[in-house]
Amino acid sequence: MAARIYVQSDWAHSLRKVEGEAWVSCKIPGKPTVYGTLKCGGIGPGGIPEITSSEEFSVLEVTKKSLLISCPAENISSKFLAPYTSFSRVHQKSVTCLDLSCGGGLGVSTSADGSMKIWQTNNGETRRVLEGHVYDVNCCMFFPSGMVVLSGGMDAQVKIWSVEDASCPVTFKGHKAGILDLAVVDRGRNVASCSRDGTARLWDCGKSTCLAVVADCGAVINGISVGVAENTIDLGTPETPPSDREVGTEGKLLLLAREDKKLEGVSLQSRQSVFTFDGADAFNCCTFLSGVNILGGSQDGNIYQLDLRNTKVPVQVVSKSGAPVLSLARFREGFIASQGDGTCFILQQDLDHVLELTEPDCDPVYKVAVSEKFAYTCCRDGIIRKYQLADL
Repeated sequence: MAARIYVQSDWAHSLRKVEGEAWVSCKIPGKPTVYGTLKCGGIGPGGIPEITSSEEFSVLEVTKKSLLISCPAENISSKFLAPYTSFSRVHQKSVTCLDLSCGGGLGVSTSADGSMKIWQTNNGETRRVLEGHVYDVNCCMFFPSGMVVLSGGMDAQVKIWSVEDASCPVTFKGHKAGILDLAVVDRGRNVASCSRDGTARLWDCGKSTCLAVVADCGAVINGISVGVAENTIDLGTPETPPSDREVGTEGKLLLLAREDKKLEGVSLQSRQSVFTFDGADAFNCCTFLSGVNILGGSQDGNIYQLDLRNTKVPVQVVSKSGAPVLSLARFREGFIASQGDGTCFILQQDLDHVLELTEPDCDPVYKVAVSEKFAYTCCRDGIIRKYQLADL
């Protein structure tokens, strides 16, 4: 792990008042941790606090919701973002998954309180309550239209819901254990799911049937992602012609984040394994950066970037902490990741500093969803946080 700057989780609140203080530190592998303090000396024009630091650190930039700090001795800097706003009344307990509609106006989320809700992203007001799963709902996502929601639960069922009236016209049954992740193929005539039963399945939404078991790993599949592979990647040829009910599977690769420490890519149409990468611990999540670059996040805190043209050696391995990587999402020219210790960060190739989304105090951040201007996170503390990204 590289050197990393930490700041008090509620720094934005603590430094909002004159003489307010917050701690800051820089953890350096193999060296003693450097500790320092931040102090508010007054409130300047526009309500922006005037913040100074102890001599070990330098404050480079301050806004109402962000703070850029460097540790000159280690030549490292980080920008910390406080939430633009927070929603604490959507659910009563931990919020375990969330997603945003295509326009960013609606959110859908699941909770340890057993509920799944659709809510407005501008104020957190609940629009619909989706009821029908038995036991917990593990995952949820919008279809590209923004008018339909897909969900999977511990009851081994995958369900499709109407945003307009909260009805559930379609239920898929076939998995033998809880659903852990979902993916929409193309515009949504087909969807994919993965389960604790070790399989990934392709479903026909129109006829409510299973088109194929795309993969049977013999190990729990924690996460999946569907993407378009560059045409130089050999996805194999189907042994039999695809059903006319398969729509948009050609050229698609299905990533599997597996509990047995493997990150696998399977051709969605031919069902053939394209690659298997062995990590040091269980993989929890995965996503596409491009047609050739993918990411896999593991239980030991490592984020592996692989090139599909040569998956034997990672392009890079990013490790901010030893906490489990719980979610990954593409963002601009980089990605955003969340972890089990409350860490949530954005890594951008064109920036010389890391962007940290702050406030959770060591509580796992289970999922991140990104729109054009905002990022939303859901956390064990039951709060959905909204961060403004427009000015980054």
